[in-house]
Amino acid sequence: MFKNALVYRIEAFDPPSLADLDQRLNQARFVECAASQPESVGWAAPRGDRHDALAESIAGQWVFRLCIETKAVPGSVVKAQLQVQLDATEKQTGRRPKGRTARELKEAVVHALLPRAFPKRNDVMVWLDARAGMLWVGTANVKRADAVVTRLIELMGGGLKLELLQTELSPASAMSAWLVDREAPTGFSIDRDCELKQPDSEKATVRYARHTLDIDEVAGHIGQGKLPTQLALTWAGRVSFVLTETLALKKIELLDGVLEGAGIDAAASGKDDDGFDADVAIATGELRQMLPALIDALGGLHQRQVVAAGNGTGPATAPWDT
Repeated sequence: MFKNALVYRIEAFDPPSLADLDQRLNQARFVECAASQPESVGWAAPRGDRHDALAESIAGQWVFRLCIETKAVPGSVVKAQLQVQLDATEKQTGRRPKGRTARELKEAVVHALLPRAFPKRNDVMVWLDARAGMLWVGTANVKRADAVVTRLIELMGGGLKLELLQTELSPASAMSAWLVDREAPTGFSIDRDCELKQPDSEKATVRYARHTLDIDEVAGHIGQGKLPTQLALTWAGRVSFVLTETLALKKIELLDGVLEGAGIDAAASGKDDDGFDADVAIATGELRQMLPALIDALGGLHQRQVVAAGNGTGPATAPWDT
């Protein structure tokens, strides 16, 4: 369900019915780019069929999908066509366009070439876990995740307030301690991939891939001032991922043990699908157990979010969950 993810805490939520939410999403349904349109963004059916619902509830979890389609003309093509236009104008008028006139010519060139450009489409899955008070966005890019969240908040009509998950310990400082002490946090194991970066203008970087990290060299780099920006971890032998300095989760993978004996009765749910319900139920079931353990490993929720949650033991039972 997710290869990458950023998590937001739900600070306030006035949940609509699933049917009402589906209607709201339908008002911003995805439509393919028009011939000269550089970008189109909208909500699409999580199951992939354009006739399916835009809001799905599976095992108590709400799932949505935002579709982003872009069309871009290669810069080299634009430059070549623009030169032709500039040369032609200079030949006709005796003056080579500059400044605003040149920019307008460039925009006209791009507009003319867009109908011939191939569209590129990206999907971002969104999972709303109302019981845990968390929203998962399927990207490790903070800017893109914020754009997705903004659209969702607008659709909720102000009834949803979110804040990017924050912990007492920064991921960089926690990862540094684990590597120096050569001891993973409780419930986790440290895997064989890591990136260390010097936090200065030069950004000197050292990367380890498929390499043991329980060595003096790694601790030496940290002692010289480099900070971990990425570290591969496995939780309970069930979920592997790469933790980043921004608290993003990358390369999420459910391990073989999770799939053995797991499943969901799709017929009982009233949907004869190709495993979509099972995939969602298994993935959300594992990740919603892993997240509190990761928050604990990072010192718990940031104090400000603890106050909002109502306790200091991790994600609180959400007051809107009835």
